[in-house]
Amino acid sequence: MALKVKAQEKLQKIGTYAGKYRYVMMPEIYTALNQDKVIREAALRSGVSKGIMQACWDAAGEVIKAWATEGHSVALPGLGTMRFGLRAKSVATADEVKTGLISTRRIIFTPAVDLKDELASTAIQITCYDRNGKEVKRVTSTDPGNVEDNENTQPSNGSGSQNQGGNTGGNTGGDNGGGNGSGGMVID
Repeated sequence: MALKVKAQEKLQKIGTYAGKYRYVMMPEIYTALNQDKVIREAALRSGVSKGIMQACWDAAGEVIKAWATEGHSVALPGLGTMRFGLRAKSVATADEVKTGLISTRRIIFTPAVDLKDELASTAIQITCYDRNGKEVKRVTSTDPGNVEDNENTQPSNGSGSQNQGGNTGGNTGGDNGGGNGSGGMVID
């Protein structure tokens, strides 16, 4: 398996390269797999009926939603953990604290080490297209497979310890700060 990426030659309209053509990489758009297809495949791989898998899927979704909204970081088997957080402005005194300081609510996903390792070892195939849409080159990755870690400043190669706690979701000044966990990815 490989991730597919396209590098499209585009005219830059702002910034350092304004007025110049540059190749910009972006993931190829895949179709979203619907829930029914995922449940059918999971039932096939586990040897249980589709009806039982659907019931388990629905129950797991309800448990995850209930526990996450109670403030728990909830394990997603084979994937990692998810929790809710928020972005809010900071204030100088407790008297100024109010719900109006909250700008957004967030879902924070922290991938499991195995998932990060899988991504790190997955090849990336890049297809380059010129400004007219003509394919001009194909490349397969030879990079070290570093995986971005939104809660740490250093990229990881997929290995390391999984987050055990970490960011409570509180931020000051609306930035990404507020935690010391590792491995998180913000899904906005």
